[in-house]
Amino acid sequence: MRARAVAAARTWLGTPYRHQASVRGQGADCLGLLRGVWRDLCGAEPERSPPYRPDWAEVGGEETLLRAARRWLREIPVEAACAGDVLLFRMAPGCPAKHCAIMSEGALSAGAEPRMIHAYWGRSVVESWVGAWWRRRLVAAFAWPVRGTDREIG
Repeated sequence: MRARAVAAARTWLGTPYRHQASVRGQGADCLGLLRGVWRDLCGAEPERSPPYRPDWAEVGGEETLLRAARRWLREIPVEAACAGDVLLFRMAPGCPAKHCAIMSEGALSAGAEPRMIHAYWGRSVVESWVGAWWRRRLVAAFAWPVRGTDREIG
């Protein structure tokens, strides 16, 4: 499943950033990328994303993204995350998790610097390093659902 997640995420590279969009090649934000990879791996999205403003986490203060991830993905220890897993980030201290990405290479516990695929304001869907700046903001990691668990796919 992890290799399939990386392969699916890479098909989104270069997709322009578009707030709330999730259309490969036309537009996506970080959640739109995750939703698109979910559709590739698991089929129909399990719930509809409510409308959200670009500053929703700063003004709302609710862990909307983290709670949704916990409903549909399998939480794993952050240090166990590796290529194919989903990462969640807090963009500012005291704010809810607001950004998500899919690790594309390496592992957080390994010596080499891992990479991730994500979309964020002012850029397209890109693959970049999970450097110190991102690691300081990392709050949770998730594996995709698998058959035989309480969070089955397909």
